Amino acid sequence: MPFFLRSHLRLPALLAVMLVAGGCGRNDAASSGGAAGEGNRRALKLAFVSNTAATFWTLARRGCEAAKADLGNVEVDFRIPATGSAAEQQQLLDDLVARGVDGIAVSAIDPRNQTEFLNKIAAATLLITCDSDAPDSRRVCYIGTDNFQAGIEAGKLIKEALPDGGSIMVFVGFADAQNATDRFNGIKHELAGSNVKILDLRTDDTDLVRAQKNAEDALVKHPDIAMLVGLYDYNGPAILNAVRRAGAIGRVKIVCFDEREETLAGVARGEIYGTVVQQPFEFGRQAIVKMAQYLRGEKTALAGERQIVPTRSLKQPDIAEFQADLRRLLEQ
Repeated sequence: MPFFLRSHLRLPALLAVMLVAGGCGRNDAASSGGAAGEGNRRALKLAFVSNTAATFWTLARRGCEAAKADLGNVEVDFRIPATGSAAEQQQLLDDLVARGVDGIAVSAIDPRNQTEFLNKIAAATLLITCDSDAPDSRRVCYIGTDNFQAGIEAGKLIKEALPDGGSIMVFVGFADAQNATDRFNGIKHELAGSNVKILDLRTDDTDLVRAQKNAEDALVKHPDIAMLVGLYDYNGPAILNAVRRAGAIGRVKIVCFDEREETLAGVARGEIYGTVVQQPFEFGRQAIVKMAQYLRGEKTALAGERQIVPTRSLKQPDIAEFQADLRRLLEQ
């Protein structure tokens, strides 16, 4: 049974067991006082705010819904910034605070420039981060991928696909987002000393048309390029479309992230060498469960600053089983 399904089936045990002691406690003022006692008597209002609209976040929403069903006595408000802008995300967070939510999980779009704003949110309610961290803020904990390690996994796929080396281009939505920075740094770390040369990191601000245009431009400008690498979930399909249009399938290798349907189909057909998948279902599920535990007095539920959800590299032989399990999650 795949790892993300195994962890979901263990939810009753998770709810019954206290985690190891020693939490962050950086915004206890916003979540203590009467929160534990009152939180045990009334329905908690919890929220999850993504960084853009994507299939990836559909899985996170399913995780939130599973947690709500298992916990009972919680309300979950799942918000998606349609434009993928930091300004819109901040409006959503302000609105949630105004509505009196007890806790928010957010994938920070621009953590370097959002720190002061996130501190304001953390002073008003329990704040944790998922997927993209804001480590300099007063968030209590991060739940999600170790994106540096995920970048290392992507780097290993790159070296496998290019045993003789070659030049590559990397594509992402926001270069300043913590998840993008960590993934890119992990790739560079793994490729250090190899014959693989990174030409550039291109951004698209989560604009799907621009994402494909970036890949098309790279193929024209660098006709001898060996690989295109996508760091966000939509980058894989955008790159695949560009490589197809250029008639370069097989000649130009592709490595990407996440489990979009087009990405998995591309890996299954051998058009994409591999993809590094996360566990967005677990991001949503664990965020809701652990915020509820924390607010009801189990402060150790958000212990340790960072709680890592493992990633996995998928290649052609892995796809059929993974797709079957993904369908089961989406049907919940």
